[in-house]
Amino acid sequence: MNKNMFDGFAINLFLDEDGDYLAHFVEMPNVSAFSDTPEDALKELAVAWEGVKESYRKHHEPIPQAPSREAYEPPVNVPVDKELYHVLIDEAAKAGISLYALVAQKLGKTIAPTEIARE
Repeated sequence: MNKNMFDGFAINLFLDEDGDYLAHFVEMPNVSAFSDTPEDALKELAVAWEGVKESYRKHHEPIPQAPSREAYEPPVNVPVDKELYHVLIDEAAKAGISLYALVAQKLGKTIAPTEIARE
């Protein structure tokens, strides 16, 4: 399956309580599909996405773009308590990297994107 068929949107795929596989866009959960197999759920989601895009075209509206294709925004400032700040500063200094690089590294390990639709 072509991983670009969802135009960069993240996909959530899971087995529901009825034993069906449900696939939906993380950023637009109302765009969804289900089937007996994960592969068929993704195929159905591709059909649904094409229908959604056609509806936008028909109404002369812009097709939504995945967040990953939007312009990069500046770093996020997150307040933390004093003790955590000092622990992070010490760890960054020992690693020889900036506080920002350390936090980005830690977040990257924790929130790694999952690729469901593969070529």
